[in-house]
Amino acid sequence: MKLASDVTHCDDLMKALEGFREYASPVIQRWGAALADRLGAGARLLVAGNGGSAAQAQHLTAELVGRYRDDRPPFSALALHADTSSTTAIANDYGVQEIFARQVAAHGRAGDVLILLSTSGASANLLVAAKEASRLGMTVWALTGPAPNPLEGGADAALCVEAATAATVQELHLVAVHMLCESFDRTVERRAAVERRRTPANRWTALTGKDGG
Repeated sequence: MKLASDVTHCDDLMKALEGFREYASPVIQRWGAALADRLGAGARLLVAGNGGSAAQAQHLTAELVGRYRDDRPPFSALALHADTSSTTAIANDYGVQEIFARQVAAHGRAGDVLILLSTSGASANLLVAAKEASRLGMTVWALTGPAPNPLEGGADAALCVEAATAATVQELHLVAVHMLCESFDRTVERRAAVERRRTPANRWTALTGKDGG
C-alpha cells in the first residue's frame, strides 16, 4: 500500500517536470556545447555544492572524467568538496565560507568554468566562490532552486528550477546534469567527426606538400 507522502512526492516531481524541458533544454544545450569547446581547448571545469548538491556535483565530474554513454577522451573536471583534507583544513583555518573559494583560487584560471549547485541559491560558501571565480576571469554557471536567489545574481548564467521542495529541485538537477552530459558528448562527437574528415587532406598535404584539390 502506498503512503500519501509517496504519492505527493511523485505528484510534485511530475508537476515540476511539466515545464522543465521547455525552459531548461535551451540553457543546458548551450552550456553543454560551450563546455565541450572550453574543455576541448584545455580549460578545466570546477564544480561545488553542499549536501545532496555535492553528490550531484560529483556525479557530473565523474561523467566527464569517465564517460557518460559512449567512449571518448577524458576531460578535466574537479568536484571541490571531494577533497576532504583540503575542505576541512580550509574550514578550520579560514572559515567554512572559504572552503570553495580558496580552492577556486588555487585551481581556477581565466577561461575555466565553475558550476555551482544549490537548492536554495543562498549558500554563503558558494556565493564567495562565485565572486572569486569572477575575479579570476572564469565563467560561473549556477543550478539553483526557484528564482530569484542570490546565486542567480552572482553567476554569469543560471538555471533556476521551479519546484515545491528541495528534494524535487535536486531530482531535476540530476536530470539537468544528464542533459548537460548529452549536449557535451554530442558536441565532442561533432568536433571529432570534423577532425576525421580533415585528416585525409592533412595527411596528403604532409606527404606531398600539395593540397588535395
